[in-house]
Amino acid sequence: MKTKVFIDGSEGTTGLRIHERFSLRDDIELLTISSELRKDPDERKRLINESDITFLCLPDAAAIESVSLVENENVVIIDTSTAHRTSEGWAYGFPELSASHRDAIRTGKRIAVPGCYASGFIALGYPLVKEGILPKDYPVSVFAVSGYSGGGKKLIAAYEEEGRDAKFDSARMYAWGQSHKHLKEMKAVTGLDREPLFSPLTTNYHSGMIVQVPLYTDLLKVKKTPEEIRDFFARYYEGEKFIRVMPFGAEAEAGGALFSDACAGWDGMEIFVTGNDDRIVVATRFDNLGKGASGAAMQCMNIVLGCDEAKGLNV
Repeated sequence: MKTKVFIDGSEGTTGLRIHERFSLRDDIELLTISSELRKDPDERKRLINESDITFLCLPDAAAIESVSLVENENVVIIDTSTAHRTSEGWAYGFPELSASHRDAIRTGKRIAVPGCYASGFIALGYPLVKEGILPKDYPVSVFAVSGYSGGGKKLIAAYEEEGRDAKFDSARMYAWGQSHKHLKEMKAVTGLDREPLFSPLTTNYHSGMIVQVPLYTDLLKVKKTPEEIRDFFARYYEGEKFIRVMPFGAEAEAGGALFSDACAGWDGMEIFVTGNDDRIVVATRFDNLGKGASGAAMQCMNIVLGCDEAKGLNV
């Protein structure tokens, strides 16, 4: 019997990508909503409660409304918005973090898909804090670059508009007020005492991102060399097919540089470690539309269904 799936918000970037991915699946019956009724609460309510799994690809307020429409206690909600990522009773959709995270996804009815920047940071910060290497009160800074698709339909349109403003040829640095919507989960999920200083930027390519965190080794709980930190991540994520810890010095293959679009179209995540005995940089590279959005949502669905986590995904 096929699993009935409804995508509430299938017109957005993430919803469209999830819809595309279902073209590769023969085990899913997709429940569709007509375009003129896609904002009608009664029709959305009907489809949500007829589904086995509903994906929410909506702004926060609309996602909260959709959850209020659930009457069928068996429906699994997978929310890609920011609304529920730190909410009690919601599983955080990053199964590689721990066995308890994976179990919560497998058995849960409410699953919150991580933010893209947050995924890149938490993949680094959570293990370091959990294993007693990074102090909870460390003054963390995060520097990140993403393709413009991470900004949603309006930003995509601005970059792809014919005769666009020449300013979009250069890097677009933003979130100067330190109130980016991913900061709340970045602090809460890692267990840090305060939100990181966060400096993101987008630039002139479609998808792919790098998130990097610089560390002073003498401020760590246990001083480590870059090689030891790299080996730590390799042990932590051993056996995880979606996370690839790169060999120490891997950036040398590209002339000492990392290109942020190199993982576009791939649903996994790479981890890099570089630096020296005094200062280390740890970084993740992945597709903001893959492991950072629709790919992560699909992985969560596969866990719920008990099938191969990589089914329908590119790893």
